[in-house]
Amino acid sequence: MKKRMKRILCMLLTASLAVGAFVGCGESQKETTSTAENEKKEELTSKDIIEKAAKDGKVGNWGLGNEYEVLALLAKYDLPTDFLSQDFTMDGFDDDSITLASAMTYNELGLVKNDYEGGYGYKDTVEYIDMNDEGVAMLEDNIFCSKDFAKENPETVAAFLYASFKGWEYAVENPKEAAQICYEYGSSVSKEHQEYMADEVAKLVSTDTKGEKVSDIGNMDEDAMKQTLDIAKKYVSLDDADANEKFQNLTLDDIRDTSFYEKAQASDGKFNVEKKKVSIQLKWLPDAQFMGYYVALDKGYYKEVGFEDVNIVSGGGDIAETTAVNNNTVDFGVTWETNLASADASGMNLVEIAQIFQRSGLVLVYKPENY
Repeated sequence: MKKRMKRILCMLLTASLAVGAFVGCGESQKETTSTAENEKKEELTSKDIIEKAAKDGKVGNWGLGNEYEVLALLAKYDLPTDFLSQDFTMDGFDDDSITLASAMTYNELGLVKNDYEGGYGYKDTVEYIDMNDEGVAMLEDNIFCSKDFAKENPETVAAFLYASFKGWEYAVENPKEAAQICYEYGSSVSKEHQEYMADEVAKLVSTDTKGEKVSDIGNMDEDAMKQTLDIAKKYVSLDDADANEKFQNLTLDDIRDTSFYEKAQASDGKFNVEKKKVSIQLKWLPDAQFMGYYVALDKGYYKEVGFEDVNIVSGGGDIAETTAVNNNTVDFGVTWETNLASADASGMNLVEIAQIFQRSGLVLVYKPENY
């Protein structure tokens, strides 16, 4: 009986070891598979991500002039230059109808990541493809005026730049305070999002397309501006044939004047302004995207250089900033290089006098689990 019992115990022990070995093997296999999957995901390049989204037909953009970098990126990888029309929420990204969605680092990306009002709360579980890293960056916010205004009011132009640069410098160094100032001037977004925006906008002002620090606010980088114009010429198509031909023949010297930037940078802050009351129209509603101007106004920097009043006009209305400047409704405007070049080719007489954003703020955001 004892021998039989011992044999049974041995059999149970053997069976137990066999099961344990099998389970252990299974767990090991699971770990190996999981590790392999993770390594595969880690090995995915931006090209892999872009190709899959493009082939699935799930690349999104708003259009309206924001699409040229996306088109250049798709063309870079020999992919069809089609994209889904994306609305001004990130709902399409949230429900996976768009798996590679356009986002500005200082706006939509913050809404995707954060869980404050209007946010989607993905935190750091999302990743993105940066247009600067991909070599297809196009420059955004600049300061411009009409060529006639610049010629007739050179001291006014230089003084406005000097004070604006001072405001931008302070805002970059003190983004939280700048965000509060924007909020008090009638921000179009929440205080929490305003603070997020200010941090991100500061990076666009102080870092170039290569990721290097920029010491001078408003610098007009030759290579970045040329890249912007070159990409625009590939993808912008104006309705009028003559305007389209003119656009293709534009050079940087046709659309920019560095002399006012240089005068402002070299100045001691003393100017004899020809016009004491001036205005600037923004490209969009009041928020930290334009914090330098609000800081300059709030801190009295415009008054220091001789202005009695500076009116900051909200954008996003019926009259575009290029039209408003061209017809003398306002003196200065904030726009993108591509918009200004298109406007000049269409018969306007505008000139860029400073480049505030030194790198592109456009990224394509995605959920790693979709790849």
